[in-house]
Amino acid sequence: MYRLLRPLLFALSSEAAHAAALTVLRGLGVLPWVRPAHTETVHLLGLEFPNRIGLAAGFDKNAAAVVGLARLGFGFVEVGTVTPRPQPGNPRPRLFRLVEDRALINRMGFNSAGIEPVAANLVRIRRGERGVHIPIGVPVGINIGKNRATPLSDAAADYLACFSALHSVADYVVVNLSSPNTPGLRDLQAAATARALIAQLAAARDRLAAGKPLLVKVAPDLAPADLEATVAAALEAGANGFVAVNTTLARPASLGSRRAMEAGGLSGRPLFPLALDTVRRLRSFVGDAPAVIGVGGISSSADARALLDAGADLVQVYTALVYQGPGLVRRLAREVSRWAPATATRSGVADARDLA
Repeated sequence: MYRLLRPLLFALSSEAAHAAALTVLRGLGVLPWVRPAHTETVHLLGLEFPNRIGLAAGFDKNAAAVVGLARLGFGFVEVGTVTPRPQPGNPRPRLFRLVEDRALINRMGFNSAGIEPVAANLVRIRRGERGVHIPIGVPVGINIGKNRATPLSDAAADYLACFSALHSVADYVVVNLSSPNTPGLRDLQAAATARALIAQLAAARDRLAAGKPLLVKVAPDLAPADLEATVAAALEAGANGFVAVNTTLARPASLGSRRAMEAGGLSGRPLFPLALDTVRRLRSFVGDAPAVIGVGGISSSADARALLDAGADLVQVYTALVYQGPGLVRRLAREVSRWAPATATRSGVADARDLA
């Protein structure tokens, strides 16, 4: 069916098509006969995941369609990036399809409704109000960031405000230090800066929500030495794991779309080699214990398996949904689960770890 609908969606601007998809997913959330895809049970970070396929942050920024997304078959859903105060993001157009490359470029700029609507949406869903007939059924992560107007010197206050307001409705929290679309944000990945910021968040976690998993999202553009320094600093400060990777500022020579040089972060198929390399390097740096969620360019079960083989415990998708449609989710969950026991060869980490 999606093959028939895609030309209609692609006739719309990328952002209009995205809004239409969220509207449909909100409707799917009230249908009681559509259930999450429980293809296996994965224990990680003190949580139980019904499969290894998650939705990456950026699709449902304001937690407007979480139940509908769970019912597509995702094993977990990450919402955001959420900023403390509402902000519109960058001027439009800011989201571009690179059809020939099965990719997207975005320069959204943390468009966010702010912490209060996101918290209210998740409270409402978890209480089963407004036609939601069953629990979400999957872990929900919240990806947090800073407002554009907040100076880097005051960034910690924004992240702390997000964590304080949202920790009670999140199953895990991701600290986004790696978006390329908020000026200066990636400077927060420097080891000393990341250590200080994560230490403050870890202290807040220990005070407000002991055991709440705290992950850090890293860029694919860090040099190996910088990546190692950043992850070491984050772990020392109290992070439980990492999401690898965010979008890239690189423009591979293989890109064929006329949109290839638009400003912003590149996602989709061309990002996959960078994601795979980063996950492999990250796991080699951190060892078995910290959780790693792999994301970037997954469009097939072979891609998912490659990231899991490289050291990821779970994986996330986003851009491939634009090109392949919602049927991708259950297909990946089903195909990956058939192979998943092989991950136990990596010290049993993927199925046995409980970091809480």
